[in-house]
Amino acid sequence: MDADAYLDRIGVADAAGELDPTHGTLGRLVAAHVAAVPFENLGIVGDPHGGRGGRGVTLDLPALYEKVVRDRRGGFCFELNGLFGWLLAELGFDADRCAARVADEGEFGRPPANHHTAVVHFDRSYLADVGTGTPQVREPVPLDGSVVADAAGVEWRVDPDDTPLSDAVLRLREPGGDWRVRYRFRTEPRPLSFFAATCEFLAHEPDGTFTSGPLVQRSTPDGWVALDADALTRVAGRERTETSVPPADWHAVLADEFGLRL
Repeated sequence: MDADAYLDRIGVADAAGELDPTHGTLGRLVAAHVAAVPFENLGIVGDPHGGRGGRGVTLDLPALYEKVVRDRRGGFCFELNGLFGWLLAELGFDADRCAARVADEGEFGRPPANHHTAVVHFDRSYLADVGTGTPQVREPVPLDGSVVADAAGVEWRVDPDDTPLSDAVLRLREPGGDWRVRYRFRTEPRPLSFFAATCEFLAHEPDGTFTSGPLVQRSTPDGWVALDADALTRVAGRERTETSVPPADWHAVLADEFGLRL
């Protein structure tokens, strides 16, 4: 990996050799990553207005590096956190890949390990995740129940989980809302290959979340922006606007808002 090129991709000006593996550095990396690298599934569904199919997804790290860094694309959780885990290792962080289940309150999520996240260890351990949909986890979240508020006013906390299938649960509270579950996770370290079967399933699941249509999302300084096949949604604090995007304008919006060119 050319770690300097990766840092340039996410808008971090420092060279890799200038960054110490500290909590402050981790926070910079996570915030920069979710602002610069979109959460997107175009590799699965293809171009909705260009007649081109997706190239598929892979957990091969050199291929992920080429896609995200060299080709300046995004990806979904297994791709983004898969590659980010490699960067953390290159920079000297003590980080574990961990399996999570995205689910609502009182549910466990299907299939198992339907999300890849990471736990990074300092004097205490923190959840670090650059591969969720909106609102994205743009700050490291300690695993001790402490509440972290991000720049968009979203609050996050990790609590112990008393279910037999997870060790901890990530919760969020958007401005004006209530606490809700984002996902449950195990803290046991896993190799990237552990996620291969679920990645393959979700990339081909009929009428699934990632196969039903395009999803392109990223964080903004005060919220987030998301594009589907025909509309752009922008959220800033408690304000939400949705704008129709005609097919003839779709690729221009994709480039202007997300820096993606197919």
